[in-house]
Amino acid sequence: MNKKKDSNLRPISLSTIYLAGILLLVVVVIGVVGYRIIEGYSFVESLFMVIITIATVGYGEIRPLSPPGMFFTIFLIVTSLGVFGYVITSVSRFVIDGGFRYIFRKRKLVRRILRMEGHVIVCGYGRNGKQSTIELGEHHQPFIVIEQDEEVINQIKEDGIDLFIHGNATYDEILERAGVNRAKALITTFPNDADNTFVVLTARSMNPKMTIISRASDDHSDVKLKRAGATNIIMPDKIGGIRMAKLVIQPDVVEFVENILLQTENKVSLEEICGKDITSEYIKGTIRDMEVRTNSGATIVGIKTEAGEYLFNPSPDTKLSENDKFFVLGSPDQIIKLKKVVHKGKV
Repeated sequence: MNKKKDSNLRPISLSTIYLAGILLLVVVVIGVVGYRIIEGYSFVESLFMVIITIATVGYGEIRPLSPPGMFFTIFLIVTSLGVFGYVITSVSRFVIDGGFRYIFRKRKLVRRILRMEGHVIVCGYGRNGKQSTIELGEHHQPFIVIEQDEEVINQIKEDGIDLFIHGNATYDEILERAGVNRAKALITTFPNDADNTFVVLTARSMNPKMTIISRASDDHSDVKLKRAGATNIIMPDKIGGIRMAKLVIQPDVVEFVENILLQTENKVSLEEICGKDITSEYIKGTIRDMEVRTNSGATIVGIKTEAGEYLFNPSPDTKLSENDKFFVLGSPDQIIKLKKVVHKGKV
């Protein structure tokens, strides 16, 4: 157990190396100034004496030292031994513990995030956050995880997620590092509704067009989250209770719907197609004109109109609009065939 935890420890930081260098520089400066004042050495002579004293290479003095110079040299040796040992230890640990690799990976991560657009930011890697990343990964949707807890960060690494930021998602600079201005959506899954509200409020001010999904625990928090700018509110406890009751009342219906939405074997897929992506040849007509079933084998099971109204099992004579969203049910191959037919050169 300890070995597993130790393997995930962060290598010695560059700040430690900088501190060691500064301490060494301070010793050198004190030594040079001291020799110049006490012994009247030139700058080069003083620097030479400091270096051979610190390095303990065994060279003799440039000329015999006075008693004050001897005491100063003793002080310099005692002081420099500790500092020089700290420098050697820090540099050795930096190299052996993989400090160079860590810095390289960190800079590579920053460059990858800067190039990302249309990604999803997941704030918090608890049960809900982890499940969200699994679902996003299965649908090949790029995402970045923001997590503050060090132990959870180790779990993220063990789960094979390489795009993550160790920090507090309620801070503006952390969201900026995650590319919130270029993100497609943000999911905040903190157990504390106040944290979720703050993240939603901050993210909405930084990206007014993005989709924001927030978890809520309290029944009264959904109103506040909506006001803060959340697009959708998810209440896991409420959903879980409804599902339990439905499994008693309509067990087969629940299992059928979940088999469509939650299955991982890719046997069936429920996809959303935007009307703006459908060619003008079809968008001016009706569902019947698209011949969805004939051309692909898939089925349009619902439509979300521009006004936000949902039409379930729409009639073949339903007029199409580019501002509508179509929900299509079919196998992955059928969905691909449909997209080839109706999209503007997209697959």
